[in-house]
Amino acid sequence: MAGVLEHRREYLRLMRQFTQDAGFFTVTDIQKAAGIPRSTAQDWISRLVREGCVIVRREKSGRAAARYAAISAVPQSTCRRIFTTTDGERVEIFHECLSGACASFCGFHHARAGGVLTSVHRDGTLLRECARTGNAEIEIGLSPRAAVGVAGISLEGDRIVQRIRCIGGPAYSLTDMMSRADGVLNVRPGVREGIVEGLVCTRALAHLTIGVDDTDTEEGGATFALALALLTRLVAEKGVLPISHHVVMLFENIPEKTAGNSASYIELAVPPSRIDHVMAKAREFVENEALSPEWGIALYRGMTIPPLLREFGQRVRETVVDRSFAEAMAGKAGIVLYGGRGVIGALGAISLARLPHEVQMDPLRKIDEACS
Repeated sequence: MAGVLEHRREYLRLMRQFTQDAGFFTVTDIQKAAGIPRSTAQDWISRLVREGCVIVRREKSGRAAARYAAISAVPQSTCRRIFTTTDGERVEIFHECLSGACASFCGFHHARAGGVLTSVHRDGTLLRECARTGNAEIEIGLSPRAAVGVAGISLEGDRIVQRIRCIGGPAYSLTDMMSRADGVLNVRPGVREGIVEGLVCTRALAHLTIGVDDTDTEEGGATFALALALLTRLVAEKGVLPISHHVVMLFENIPEKTAGNSASYIELAVPPSRIDHVMAKAREFVENEALSPEWGIALYRGMTIPPLLREFGQRVRETVVDRSFAEAMAGKAGIVLYGGRGVIGALGAISLARLPHEVQMDPLRKIDEACS
């Protein structure tokens, strides 16, 4: 079956290329370009006509050969971006889809299959999946079995390889779409036990979370806006990919607040060799663009929020916290702080990372309840 899928993709690519260059193609064009017998070329053209991928532009008439044209009614790929971060032990897979429905479908079936995934979370069109390296047997098939699942993940040098098993629509996505997604280095499809199986290769990137606070004044500015601008600035760096931007609410009765005492954090996937460079650029940008001299940023390389940081997050939502305490917590968690008073809120933002939106926005919600 893998050979059939590969031939289909190659012949359809040739047909699309001829259509783009000349507006049509003939059986002879495909026969010569693919180096296959004329009968084989005709069979494939007829098959793709039945599938709706090719139309007959002009019927055969006398010595004039029939003319065909490839059409692109189906998007070349519903997979926009696929990339991965790792801390050496854990892996997080990011799959941005063309629609929330596609992300929801994959998320549902991936969760049902289980395998090496430890959590599956959808945020709009972005599917986020945490996993452990290794392999696990998963059952793929018709309902009630999952249609697609991640059966294995391996770290090979500076690359992460996912082993995906699927049928039906997900198999089409694996063989014809995923290789087109930004971030995918290659896809190697095959068939095992009647199920389409493929290896999806991506770069092993580092996960960087940056908290930002106290960048505005009563006269103007907004921390959330500067955090978004920071995200835009940093993804312009080579190899850096955006993950998310979030707003969190902290202790509301703090005297120095300009509005509701919110802070922001952003998440990035960064080549490990460029972490220090990106962190320096983040500090430089916030220092230059913040309106308040009390600006602060916190920078954390890692994929999990330590329990002591969650405790800090709960505390910073319940009472006033001094800077010395924040610095002590940051040191224990391996977080770098820069700036003035804003480092307290910046660290608080990171401490609330990976929690549900409704928890991040409601300082009355207990963090331990959200984590249970």
